[in-house]
Amino acid sequence: MRLTADFKHKALHWADQFEYCCVLDSNSYPDPYGKYDLLIAAGATHMLYSDSEGAFENLKSFYAAHPGWLFGILGYDLKNGIEALQSGNPDQLGFPQLCFFQPEYLIVSENGVLRVEVGPANLLEEINTQNLQNNEQSASPEVNIQAMMDREIYIHKIQELKQHISRGDVYEITFCQEFFARQAWINPAETYARLNFNSPTPFAAYLKLKDKYLLCASPERFLRKKGQQLISQPIKGTAKRGKDAATDVVIKAQLAADLKEQTENVMIVDLVRNDLTRSATPASVKVEEQFGIYSFAQVHQMISTISCKLHPDVHFIDAIKNTFPMGSMTGAPKVSAMELIEEYEESTRGAYSGAMGYISPEGDFDFNVVIRSMLYASDKAYLSFQVGSAITAACVPEKEYEECMLKASAIIETIKGPQ
Repeated sequence: MRLTADFKHKALHWADQFEYCCVLDSNSYPDPYGKYDLLIAAGATHMLYSDSEGAFENLKSFYAAHPGWLFGILGYDLKNGIEALQSGNPDQLGFPQLCFFQPEYLIVSENGVLRVEVGPANLLEEINTQNLQNNEQSASPEVNIQAMMDREIYIHKIQELKQHISRGDVYEITFCQEFFARQAWINPAETYARLNFNSPTPFAAYLKLKDKYLLCASPERFLRKKGQQLISQPIKGTAKRGKDAATDVVIKAQLAADLKEQTENVMIVDLVRNDLTRSATPASVKVEEQFGIYSFAQVHQMISTISCKLHPDVHFIDAIKNTFPMGSMTGAPKVSAMELIEEYEESTRGAYSGAMGYISPEGDFDFNVVIRSMLYASDKAYLSFQVGSAITAACVPEKEYEECMLKASAIIETIKGPQ
């Protein structure tokens, strides 16, 4: 059976019937490092929940005990088990710091062809023949989005962070802010479908962990293992899409030549190279592409690609730990940046700026960066999303705020619906 938009929509709702499910969708973006168009995992035969202490060792033990496919999430606050850090900001969502499950059912699309990887042979036909109830209502009209900090406070905090940069405490820091809604009654699967329509991205994802939902339109890969190769593709550099193709050409050229954006990108590329070195065979770390300009529905992004060969003595899960959290969401130096993030941000990040993805039976994996994402706790009717940007000595606080709002635009449009 060929993959179609109709089947994808039906399969999303079929998977959403289970307490645990995960959808990973490339939206047909060309990706020389990827393998699957779509992965849909539903049901859980085995589960792992872990807090930050010993999380990666727990994941290694879980994978050894249950070899096969695993799907799940790595929360940003796992940093506290890697470095001497802590998280004390308010957490209204209650997402697990680490959660992985082995699926009861798994559907795979590769090169546009669907197959059942785990489950009965007739599963595709069963899903394809189901009738969906007509439920277009993805968010209640009274959803009231609020900012955790107003524009003036945000700008003041950026000015203070620039003072830290001028003192040499950090060179760059990714500073984020939360937007939220209380008493938000949404249909998570339909909201995700609309988000994915408004903002199709190569690392889109939907995750349901009982009453916790992650609706993700991420354009960024955190880390991929393909055989013995590790690939990381950090994003640093953003520009708004133009109104037409001719304007887009100009904007892309301006982004590619923007010294500030290049400087941000170089800092993170150097950080990622250093992180990968901890898992690499000697002299194997290389920059495959730097300052690549890629276009998405709302933005153009500057993306670099760094790779290495995994050292045979390093467990692949340790390779994840050695690069986590991703440098594009922290800053440089990494630990100092994370300390300032904790001091200046007003919400805990939790699942946001963590990673979501799969581990295969062969020990390959692919994880995105959880950005451009809604997080929803249905038990609390609490909806949240965060956006951020890279703060450097050259940044203009007002422009950084505008960049945050640009990154939030697809989510706001999805929640509020056509105006």
